[in-house]
Amino acid sequence: MNDVFDTHLQELRRGTVVLACLQLLRYPGYGYGLLQDLERLGFTTDANTLYPLLRRLEKQGHLTSEWNTEEARPRKFYRTSATGISLADALTSEWTALSATISSLTPGSPTLATEEN
Repeated sequence: MNDVFDTHLQELRRGTVVLACLQLLRYPGYGYGLLQDLERLGFTTDANTLYPLLRRLEKQGHLTSEWNTEEARPRKFYRTSATGISLADALTSEWTALSATISSLTPGSPTLATEEN
């Protein structure tokens, strides 16, 4: 792809990573596992972006965390809090509405065809 497209795609995806994290962390997960899940789902994210995002969401009260020290290497597990779930639900509703609106703007869509006549 070209650089212009990549720049715009990155801007488009930036906000969706927040929503994806809130949705995925409804079940406890740790940072590296979350990075892998995001990558598998098409949300390519750098660790230097993800970890500050997780800390910010935790500071805002949208995530909770706890350390698991039962394994050889301690891991910090994150989980979406009740306020984070409310935020994720609201953002998902907005995303659905925006997606429908964008779809209606596509040339040849029923909405545009009606307005053009």
